[in-house]
Amino acid sequence: MSDNESQNLSVKLFAKHKHATETSTLFGAVQQIQQSDYSAFDGDSESSWYRMRRRGQWTWQGVDPLEMEAIFARIAHSDNSRSVDSLLDTVEGYRSGNWNYEWTAVGMQHQKAAQALMDEGKAKQAGEQWLQACTYFGIAAYPHLKGDSLALQSETLAFKAFESAIAQLPFTVKTVETRLDGKSLKGYLYLPRTDATLPVVILSGSLDSLQTDLWRLFVDYFAPADIAVLTLDMPSVGHSCHWHLNEDTSRLHTAMLDKLVDVPWVDHHRVGTMGIRFGANPAVRMAFLEPHRVKASASLGGIVHALLTDASLMKKMPPMYLDTLGSRLGRRIPIDTLKTRLQAWSLKNQGLLTGRCTEVPILALSLKDDPVCPESDNQMIARYSRGGKAMTLPNTPLHDGYHRALTETVKWFEDVL
Repeated sequence: MSDNESQNLSVKLFAKHKHATETSTLFGAVQQIQQSDYSAFDGDSESSWYRMRRRGQWTWQGVDPLEMEAIFARIAHSDNSRSVDSLLDTVEGYRSGNWNYEWTAVGMQHQKAAQALMDEGKAKQAGEQWLQACTYFGIAAYPHLKGDSLALQSETLAFKAFESAIAQLPFTVKTVETRLDGKSLKGYLYLPRTDATLPVVILSGSLDSLQTDLWRLFVDYFAPADIAVLTLDMPSVGHSCHWHLNEDTSRLHTAMLDKLVDVPWVDHHRVGTMGIRFGANPAVRMAFLEPHRVKASASLGGIVHALLTDASLMKKMPPMYLDTLGSRLGRRIPIDTLKTRLQAWSLKNQGLLTGRCTEVPILALSLKDDPVCPESDNQMIARYSRGGKAMTLPNTPLHDGYHRALTETVKWFEDVL
């Protein structure tokens, strides 16, 4: 995409959104419960912000910490009107101080830099700048709520930047597409090399992230181990936006597993599943439902039971989390109704983490004192998996916890696949 084309696309996408509905008002949890400070290993929720600010994760994805703090400062100091006066990141409309506006603006700068580097013939550096642009556009759309028109535009920019990047990078990324319910389902297949059929791990992130956020896991961890990765958006997010989330959380994964038989670069007899946060729910579920086709599974801070059934844990959830869960169901519903619906997503309530063990070895990992994934969930996963293993890693320093968790996970897949 040329510089002019990308500028024209962004102008066209956002032109009609000066008065876009502000994100925090879409599903209404802010109006239904009292916001309080809350901390999880994937971010901090502060009473003056609607969104969980994932400094650690975003820095790891390649966001410049100084650039990030400058964005937060512009949002916090904006004089423009807010939908909730007490929440800094609720500036209304596509203008200065609005979360989407500020992150998109910096994404545009990286996109412009990418195009300039391409014009100079520096393809590798251009690819890196496009990945940066993709990351910023993805954060602009965070937490990816249904009906958020600005988020939808930023997601379009994120996917376009990603597809511009992959043509310039020193590894191969293929688009894998299949059909489900008459609609197109799309994932990205990362390949360390294409001269052999490789084992592959189907990977999903949390309910409030895009699959393009996951590329660094491949580059830093799976590629050196010679394992391919197929990323997949969770239902109602990104390329999976056509499907709402229901208790059959792994139906998109099953469709992709079916498709792998036709993909020439991977060995469909050596398939693993891995999920982060809610992405672990379908990853673990597949180990029970597809024991003859899935060879190993891993859960990182997985949401499989406790958070979905324990009212005391739910009470501590920030409004953004609750809105995200409501969004994945596809409609605005009262918090009490949401809490009832969540119980159907528990893998224990579905009869999987109780009764017979699966033959698929599952690694269940989390960091110490994780409020979203208690140790009891990890122990339960390991107990109902032959050869399963539960590990709780130190949560400080945070970066070391992330790194060790991912290193252990890749070693797990190397040993089993």
